[in-house]
Amino acid sequence: MASLTVPAEVPSVAEDCEQLRSAFKGWGTNEKLIISILAHRNAAQRKLIRQTYAETFGEDLLKELDRELTHDFEKLVVVWTLDPAERDAYLAKEATKRWTKSNFVLVEIACTRSPKELVLAREAYHARNKKSLEEDVAYHTTGDHRKLLVPLVSSYRYGGDEVDLRLAKAESKVLHEKISDKAYSDDEVIRILATRSKAQLNATLNHYKDEYGEDILKQLEDEDEFVALLRATIKGLVYPEHYFVEVLRDAINRRGTEEDHLTRVIATRAEVDLKTIANEYQKRDSVPLGRAIAKDTGGDYENMLVALLGQEEE
Repeated sequence: MASLTVPAEVPSVAEDCEQLRSAFKGWGTNEKLIISILAHRNAAQRKLIRQTYAETFGEDLLKELDRELTHDFEKLVVVWTLDPAERDAYLAKEATKRWTKSNFVLVEIACTRSPKELVLAREAYHARNKKSLEEDVAYHTTGDHRKLLVPLVSSYRYGGDEVDLRLAKAESKVLHEKISDKAYSDDEVIRILATRSKAQLNATLNHYKDEYGEDILKQLEDEDEFVALLRATIKGLVYPEHYFVEVLRDAINRRGTEEDHLTRVIATRAEVDLKTIANEYQKRDSVPLGRAIAKDTGGDYENMLVALLGQEEE
């Protein structure tokens, strides 16, 4: 369930643009006004605001935000204001430029988005960078990581709910054999994870647990960077809320908040399932996500995060 709150009566797009323009002018920037508008508009509304702002004032709204705002608050507002596919393309580019074997952003985009959303992200990446996402991922990664990541970002899975239970039984056996042998990067493991629908994978992993008495993730606990990538892949595909809770816990609970991870999760999930993620977070840590964020952040950055959580009045 999404956390984004949009007013029942939204001002006209022209009025939103005029208000944003006024927030940039005069002595200092009116950050509160910017939050009150952009944190309460959906993707279609934000896209129209960007178009109208450019037509009315001859300025790119994103460049204005970049000029007028600073630090983590600036990054959050800009990333949030992007169209979702454009945002994923931006995040993927940043991930490939700074890729390390512990960077799971590419897996996150490939595995937690719907098949259509991933296609749109690839198209946006192509338009922004004049090259394909697959091309950059293949260039910047190596070895087993490349072997898994390229097919993941290239995938166009079936998005429906139909499953083949006989196939689930057969492929759970394949996965069990390969993982028991620690053949984590075997072609069959990667084929199953990179091509099967999320519903089919869920059926396969349920059969795995029933047949072999243990969740597949329990058998993927080796202290190995590729195994960690496999775990993130499975969680992103089958248990996305749990995946995002882990990212948030790591971002908030480590010594010094990891703002990039916090920004990414809040900005990408507010219109999707952030309320569900927040509920799971509270079950896990017995602390409301909004309170945890408020404890570890401050100022306009905190205000924007809490607004996107839909908890401004709490």
